Amino acid sequence: MTRQAFLARLREGLAGLPAHAITDIVNDYETHFADGAAAGRTEEEVAAALGDPSRLARELKAEIGLKRWEQERNPSAAGAAVFAVLGLGAIDIIFLLPILMAVAGAVFGIGVAVIAVFFAGGMVFAAGPFTDPPGGPVTAVLAGIGLMSGAASVGAVLTIVVIGLVNALVWYGRLHYRLLKPALEPQTQGAVQ
Repeated sequence: MTRQAFLARLREGLAGLPAHAITDIVNDYETHFADGAAAGRTEEEVAAALGDPSRLARELKAEIGLKRWEQERNPSAAGAAVFAVLGLGAIDIIFLLPILMAVAGAVFGIGVAVIAVFFAGGMVFAAGPFTDPPGGPVTAVLAGIGLMSGAASVGAVLTIVVIGLVNALVWYGRLHYRLLKPALEPQTQGAVQ
């Protein structure tokens, strides 16, 4: 594979990343080719030593997604980290995707229930003094406050659980990458020598 073909496939695989990140990564790999040419190696030898550019792009995107999650801790970064980890290997999708879909569905369902209970508590709190509930208006106000605080508490616990699940997925992604890296390096080192 030539330098241009390698860099084109790498750029294509990095699509979706910020332009400056793609430029930095491509410049790093152009340096590898320049160093290889200075050492008397052909473009094909350097490309073979670097490995498959599509796989490199997936690994780099996963690493960037994981770093973004560690820095930002927001839903967008969590989604990017999850999809980056899923992009590492097709076999992982077979095992991880059903589990992730079930967990995401459960979290979404619990989240909707929490919001519904919170608003129901607000309705009980607001309507309690104007209706004739059993136990009087004070009971309705306290029941409304109780429902809202209970929903807020469950929502907070749910947020902690979601952060823990995303951290576990990030850990899995790093473990996956560390396990794959030694399997890929003997090929790379053999091609370099």
